[in-house]
Amino acid sequence: MYRYDEFDHAFVSARVEQFRDQVARRLSGELAEDAFKPLRLMNGVYLQLHAYMLRVAIPYGTLNSKQMRMLAHIARKYDRGYGHFTTRQNIQYNWPKLSDTPAILEDLASVEMHAIQTSGNCIRNVTADHFAGAAADEVADPRPYAEILRQWSSLHPEFSFLPRKFKIAVTGADKDRAAIQVHDIGLQLKKNEAGELGFAVYVGGGQGRTPLIAKKIRDFLPEEDLLTYITAIVRVYNLHGRRDNKYKARIKILVHETGVEELTRQVDAEFAEIQDSELKLPEGDIRAIETYFAPPALAARPDGWEALARAQKADPAFGSWVRHNVQEHRHPDHAMVTISLKPIGGTPGDASDAQMDLVADLAERYAFDEIRVSHEQNLILPHVAKGDLYPLYQALEKAGLATANSNLITDMIACPGLDYCALANARSIPVAQAISERFGSQARQEEIGELKIKISGCINACGHHHVGHIGLLGVEKKGAELYQITLGGSGDENSSIGEIIGRGFEPEKVTDAVETIVNTYLGLRLEPKETFLEAYRRVGPKPFKDALYGNAAVEAA
Repeated sequence: MYRYDEFDHAFVSARVEQFRDQVARRLSGELAEDAFKPLRLMNGVYLQLHAYMLRVAIPYGTLNSKQMRMLAHIARKYDRGYGHFTTRQNIQYNWPKLSDTPAILEDLASVEMHAIQTSGNCIRNVTADHFAGAAADEVADPRPYAEILRQWSSLHPEFSFLPRKFKIAVTGADKDRAAIQVHDIGLQLKKNEAGELGFAVYVGGGQGRTPLIAKKIRDFLPEEDLLTYITAIVRVYNLHGRRDNKYKARIKILVHETGVEELTRQVDAEFAEIQDSELKLPEGDIRAIETYFAPPALAARPDGWEALARAQKADPAFGSWVRHNVQEHRHPDHAMVTISLKPIGGTPGDASDAQMDLVADLAERYAFDEIRVSHEQNLILPHVAKGDLYPLYQALEKAGLATANSNLITDMIACPGLDYCALANARSIPVAQAISERFGSQARQEEIGELKIKISGCINACGHHHVGHIGLLGVEKKGAELYQITLGGSGDENSSIGEIIGRGFEPEKVTDAVETIVNTYLGLRLEPKETFLEAYRRVGPKPFKDALYGNAAVEAA
């Protein structure tokens, strides 16, 4: 896990005091909002639709129980008793008072947390596979490299004022659980024929109003060249990225307009200039960072298999939870557990202070004091003995945290939408709740199988609707909310941008439209194992368009 050194402690403490003074001057009227805005954004404070919002960094989605308890404390003392976990593996508080934000930042600093670089035109929180260090299919743990990138990018003097915000994601397996191809830079750990570690490098992915899949510009980058090559990429972007139009300022536009071949040439030329600089990572430094992430000592627990089998037979609801929320661990006697923050009819990604405290307790008791936040807005306990799964499940069930829906239709991603966000055109949360309630039957969800619905309240795509198997985008048309549907998107290793299927739907008709899509899929799939995405890629949009709109050609909304 990331650690503060002496510099970190001194710097974060100084930043808190600096911001405390800035807030006092803003509240007294000495500092106008226009002057205060860039200062608050540097500290993760946004002005939302109804109140300020504070976004707290959780580097690569990893935290411990002490930190989770602090997040619960902040929700309880300074907010309305909950926090919202985001697709950037961060947490947001929607109702803090501006006058309280310095005290919140001070509390965060006491457990080695902060809100720096959660906003602004800088390199944001580096994200990673939420199963990192535990997954059976992993080539190597990506978190040491995410930590190296965090240290390198924090307050980087050259890259603190980029043309636009910049996002990096790292995965350590062929199965991409970090959506690297829809990031500004995506890194996939791999080994070459000699068994050496390195990265496939993707550049220019992103969503928003111009969704694009990243291009691979390097098939194998040796690990010691990581910082040098990333520096070369960001320098090229910093030099040539658009600054005259924020909608064309992301690196994805630069890649698209320059062409991947020319951009690769420019990056390689810059890389050649600095390849032998001090940015080259000595193997000793890499291995030292790896010690931060040494796996826990997992004892053999062969008795756990029998206990697990007995509990599954005795409790069918537990059996469903194991099938969907428990994944294979690299140690055969242990498992990775997804704690769903998607209760039927609830707000995706929200957790109460009491639930956060409970997760902290359970992480200490059953998971070696480790917790992860996934970009799909759930929590993960990465190292749980199979013999402990049933008591863990029982504790989660009492707290409303045992919904057995990981990767099923009710496990939706949704942004805060117009209930909170000043940028939104439409409400995401009520739409998610209505769909969840319609498809809440466990039997119905299991019949449908893997299906990812993702909902955004505006074109900025914080809900990742472009890469949803079913994507819902809230738009405004003639003063009314309307929801545009896309189909066939995916954020995994076979990433794709969803296709707009036709005209939009009024809020009260969205759930019926989703049901029509689902029923069409069930009627055309070749076998129960054929997923929605597989079926869609096989047959294309026509059967779904016909079911939604009739046989007449329909123009996209």
